[in-house]
Amino acid sequence: MLRSFVEVAPDSHFPIQNLPFGVFRPRAGGPGRVGVAIGDYVLDMAALEEAGHFRGTPLDGRAVFARPSLNALMALGRPAWRAARAVAAHLLDANEPALRDTPALREAALWPMGAVELLLPAEIGDYTDFYSSRFHASNVGAMFRGGENPLLPNWRHLPVGYHGRSSSIVLSGAAVRRPWGQLRPPDGGAPLFGPTRQLDFELELGFFVGPGNPLGEPVPIERAEEQIFGLVLVNDWSARDIQAWEYQPLGPFLAKNFCTTISPWVVTLDALEPFRVAGEPQEPEPLPYLRQQGPGAFDITLDVLIQSPTMADPARIARSNARHLYWSMAQQLAHHTVGGCNLRPGDLLASGTISGPERESRGCLLELAWRGTEPLTLPNGETRIWLEDGDLLTLTGWAQGDGYRVGFGEATGRVLPAQG
Repeated sequence: MLRSFVEVAPDSHFPIQNLPFGVFRPRAGGPGRVGVAIGDYVLDMAALEEAGHFRGTPLDGRAVFARPSLNALMALGRPAWRAARAVAAHLLDANEPALRDTPALREAALWPMGAVELLLPAEIGDYTDFYSSRFHASNVGAMFRGGENPLLPNWRHLPVGYHGRSSSIVLSGAAVRRPWGQLRPPDGGAPLFGPTRQLDFELELGFFVGPGNPLGEPVPIERAEEQIFGLVLVNDWSARDIQAWEYQPLGPFLAKNFCTTISPWVVTLDALEPFRVAGEPQEPEPLPYLRQQGPGAFDITLDVLIQSPTMADPARIARSNARHLYWSMAQQLAHHTVGGCNLRPGDLLASGTISGPERESRGCLLELAWRGTEPLTLPNGETRIWLEDGDLLTLTGWAQGDGYRVGFGEATGRVLPAQG
């Protein structure tokens, strides 16, 4: 098994088998630049570039690391991404002295996590949210339309999605302000205006687009994964009561555009390759442009934890898995572009809520508390139907290897009271 000279705990999310990309700046000051997570440290890729460690690779002369976003690296495509990760893995290897035994380079290139500030990993031009979990879609359909035909007729034929708002995507740790909007009272009378009373989380994974495609040129399914730079955790916060009143006929609007939280480290498909599995069986067979050869899902454990203001420690309220997704990332991307839509480096596409077959694997409070009829009881005796002010919500996820984890870190957000 590969081992780094940097000490990494067995349960760390960031062993040498992972090496996710992110953007950071020193807390003492300085511009943002690209880094790779290794244990409790950040490897400064700009310092390695300055020292000449990318000569003779597809990154030679590209100068993509001394930048405050990953967009320039994303635009170069998979050969460049693999070269960057390979150089980092080589220099971090326990048997390689070039970084380990060069004090000046080690001091310049290895930063303790506590000495840096993590930044949004990309300049996100566009954001699309899908609805790719059959268990989630079936549960929601059963709540609102009954259990006989919970899925709408189109659901098994195409990855349903909507275009979201990229300006309100925030990094893990940012607070979430309870939004205002129109609410329809239970008696069906005239709408009221006020803060949402049904604030929810959504457990999702998202992926960043790499080179992108020209306008009018679809990405075929067999080349779709070439466009996927890597994955992050996504919490697409939701105001369910606002959504219930506004969503017909055009879908979510204010109920979704107030905040979306992502994790800072972008995990590559190469790091996740050992954990590739078959997704949910697709019946009927998709149309030819959506037929993916080979497994398109990944065995990634996903946890949701909550900590109220009176709790000393967070408590897990849900555990799901990315293998429960019905529509794969490749299918989402191929469908997104089939009409000619152009994707660009740094665009973010998210899975939608990831739920599984068991109650604990439901990926949002709407399902966990079953539209308010089955309140959750927290360890301190408090109950939850929806999120309350002061609640700290954390998403985390990892793929478990033999003696190591390929993890995503966390996506956290604390709920603040409505403004005014």
